[in-house]
Amino acid sequence: MLELDMSADIQALRSTFSDIKAVVDVDALEKEIARLNDEAAAPDLWDDVENAQKVTSALSHRQHELKRITELEKRIDDLEVLVELAVEMDDEESAEEARHELAELEDVVNQLEVQTLLDGEYDERSAVVTIRSGAGGDDATDFAEMLLRMYLRWAERHGYKTKVMDTSYAEGAGIKSATFEIDAPYAYGTLSVEAGTHRLARISPFGGADKRQTSFAAVEVIPVMEEAQEVDIPENDIRVDVFRSSGPGGQSVNTTDSAVRLTHLPTGIVVSMQNEKSQIQNRAAAMRVLQTRLMLLQKEEEAAKKKELAGTITASWGDQMRSYFLYGQQLVKDLRTGHEVGNPATVFDGDLDGFIAAGIRWRKRKDDD
Repeated sequence: MLELDMSADIQALRSTFSDIKAVVDVDALEKEIARLNDEAAAPDLWDDVENAQKVTSALSHRQHELKRITELEKRIDDLEVLVELAVEMDDEESAEEARHELAELEDVVNQLEVQTLLDGEYDERSAVVTIRSGAGGDDATDFAEMLLRMYLRWAERHGYKTKVMDTSYAEGAGIKSATFEIDAPYAYGTLSVEAGTHRLARISPFGGADKRQTSFAAVEVIPVMEEAQEVDIPENDIRVDVFRSSGPGGQSVNTTDSAVRLTHLPTGIVVSMQNEKSQIQNRAAAMRVLQTRLMLLQKEEEAAKKKELAGTITASWGDQMRSYFLYGQQLVKDLRTGHEVGNPATVFDGDLDGFIAAGIRWRKRKDDD
């Protein structure tokens, strides 16, 4: 006779899920969706394109959040039924399916529980991520491209929409920098713990004598902020450069100079955009990111809570948060939380949830101290 007692595990799952529902406040979420639906149904909605995009984006995010909760609750209910059937029919195949589903549900609930810790001012917003190669020559630019793929794969695993906004290719391997947007609820709060200097140690594929090479890349994460246009930037404070968009090896991909680089002269902040179809679109995208960075800078100065912006990360020994070892022990380790994985290949393929969850919990404990 088959023995399959999961009652304690399922009860623990339901208990944690109930806490999550209380924090999310499903009733309030449903009311917010109804309100946004009414706004989205207005016949004159698209008379103001910018506002229409805000409304539809907010509605999509809220609907996605509610769908995650309702589908998860149904999966827990279905698991209980599956366990009962497996025992009743003495079916080992169904029992194995139940064990697998329990493990998956525990992972999903853990991720949602971590999300409830995201209560910062901008945590629920989408994110703009910039990766810059640091010290280490071709290894560093190659490493920057590896990180870009890692984050895009992470987003793909979760079904999040991404948009690469700018890529600066290196003369040799990899990229000098890249900027991309992840359009998903809580993308900023989730990925903000990834900001900092990442270090790669490996036997260099670009050098001789099987010599170990250490290289660095910096990751910056900022929120997508609709109100960024409130930041007033005098025209005299900005230098605008236009240039031809380029692909790997410096080959032109556009026949016109559509790429735009904005330099904010008082602060030295530089933003480049080249992946939109026109110079006007690239300039608008670059201005939005620049305004967001300046708004964050203003808030940081007013609050005096931080000493540096994410954009001042040096991508060298001084500000490391994670190390990737691709020789000998084969290990990825977060230097803040101690979380580590012994299979770097899975991490570079986007398996980051363990690191992110550990980072969010670490930050919450640090903020509460």
